[in-house]
Amino acid sequence: MANRYFDNSQLAEAIRIANDQTKGVSHINKFGFGGATTNSYTVWDGDSDYVYPSSAGVITVTTGAADSGATVEYQGLDGNYELITESITGTQAGGTGTESFLRVFRGVVTNHSGTNAADITATINGETAAIVTAGEGQTLMAVYTVPANKTAFMKHIHAAPTKKDNDTIITLKARPFGGTFNTKGKFASTGDPVHYDYHVPIKFEEKTDIEIKAENQSASGYISALFDLILLDN
Repeated sequence: MANRYFDNSQLAEAIRIANDQTKGVSHINKFGFGGATTNSYTVWDGDSDYVYPSSAGVITVTTGAADSGATVEYQGLDGNYELITESITGTQAGGTGTESFLRVFRGVVTNHSGTNAADITATINGETAAIVTAGEGQTLMAVYTVPANKTAFMKHIHAAPTKKDNDTIITLKARPFGGTFNTKGKFASTGDPVHYDYHVPIKFEEKTDIEIKAENQSASGYISALFDLILLDN
């Protein structure tokens, strides 16, 4: 039986992409979870709008006492917008890496006796770049930047507020390199999930910042959000 969103040939091709079997083609799934208030905030682990680093710098990882010594693998981009990964051991005083990051779009706890008991915070040049929320084991960030020499195509977007009968506005934003953030999609919900499949995918050029923002109209509540991108080598 064919998958709901694919015929059999499409499903087979999607599996090849997920398994890195298609030359020059890759995929990333970005998902976030956070508190939406009566202000418009990025859907991520923080309680305010996400602030992108203005310049590249090393990551400092700060933990609580119970999580000191935990290793976190960070995925992001260097100052040339090239993909970069580094594993850093966090401490209460702050464990510092050696690689220089301009963007961080994911952090995963890879070496710990259990799930992180408290938030693990990564900073670049003193500004918060990523948070692994207590109990999650990895970041929840509906945030991504297209690497250099790649073009991204968005297949679909999904968002789900947790508070019923509360009007929520979900906005897809993108900022091309050297430009400003523009709205690429705006969706309204009264508490029901919002899902949209792009029959013709949205194209994003290299070095474009992409994020999902949410705003509750009457009361605070949590929201989940995700999007899928197919990446093609230029």
